[in-house]
Amino acid sequence: MSGAEEREPGGGGPAAAAAASASSSGAASSSAALGEAAGPAAAAGPEEPGLLLGGARPHAEPAADPDAPPKKRLKAAGAGGAEGAAGSVKLEERLYSVLCCTVCLDLPKASVYQCTNGHLMCAGCFIHLLADARLKEEQATCPNCRCEISKSLCCRNLAVEKAVSELPSECGFCMRQFPRSLLERHQKEECQDRVTQCKYKRIGCPWQGPYHELTVHETECTHPTKTGNELMEILDEMDQTHKKEMQLYNSIFSLLSFEKIGYTEVQFRPYRTDDFITRLYYETPRFTVLNQTWVLKARVNDSERNPNLSCKRTLSFQLILKSKVSSPMECSFLLLKGPYDDVKINPVIYHFVFTNENNETEYVPLPIIDSVECNKLLAAKNINLRLFIFQIQK
Repeated sequence: MSGAEEREPGGGGPAAAAAASASSSGAASSSAALGEAAGPAAAAGPEEPGLLLGGARPHAEPAADPDAPPKKRLKAAGAGGAEGAAGSVKLEERLYSVLCCTVCLDLPKASVYQCTNGHLMCAGCFIHLLADARLKEEQATCPNCRCEISKSLCCRNLAVEKAVSELPSECGFCMRQFPRSLLERHQKEECQDRVTQCKYKRIGCPWQGPYHELTVHETECTHPTKTGNELMEILDEMDQTHKKEMQLYNSIFSLLSFEKIGYTEVQFRPYRTDDFITRLYYETPRFTVLNQTWVLKARVNDSERNPNLSCKRTLSFQLILKSKVSSPMECSFLLLKGPYDDVKINPVIYHFVFTNENNETEYVPLPIIDSVECNKLLAAKNINLRLFIFQIQK
């Protein structure tokens, strides 16, 4: 029984029934059309709380980006659900899902790169993608649209970098919000809750605490009242660390006074073998230093079978003498970063006596600071370093 028949059970006749039927079918079709346009919520009718005339919600949910990765689509869907429940979402939260890296889904802290279709990647993820592709001997691709990416094909997005720097971020110490461009300075110099150390750390005080408690602690610190013998034990341990650093620099200065010193720029080029196609190796062309011919070889993670499956990345290298020598040749050598590279390498001096029978050193670690710096080298087509060789004459 229709609503019209319930209201007027005795009147209207066939014409009224037909009109009621037409009105009912028209309303149904209109409701269906609105249901298609605005979703199931619109079909519930205008009497449902929280709906406007015509069944539309006050804030329509944006359509999900079909190119976005699954995690980002889930995050956007969650934000849309929260918007429907709370009525609105802050602009910063909406911008977060728009400006975040498509790989790690976090806001970039430094440079932002984009593929040819405009998908964003933070610098760390971008370099990691290039390094992984190099290890697997594949072309690196954007995780969203699968277009090719490389240092020449991708460019930085300065507008996104500036927009991210203005978004508010929470201080990890005092929980107040600041623009990202000011957050680092606040956390290092201004925050009263930042973690700091006692000024008597130099004589062994281990205290760490919030900055606003520093004055009280230093007033009550017991280290200034320690006896000389107690302080000497602490200072001896600190001297050992300092002594090792000084030995390294003194060794370098001593090597610079040698008569025969040679250096050159070397370029490692990647290659693979038929036997170990899953492993990536590097080798330099032959070069001449100290009137001798040399070659450098390098390998990733000490020839681990699948280094692309490991988060830890290391490089080790080997120096090989290719020419013949009339007598043993004792040398010291070290590798440093090239003139135009920004990779961080700690200097380490290695020693070896080269002969015609023993002309290859063992693989020794390239002293890169961490895996992030190693990925910078692996992401490049070639690795450019500077080699120093010092011939020891007795």
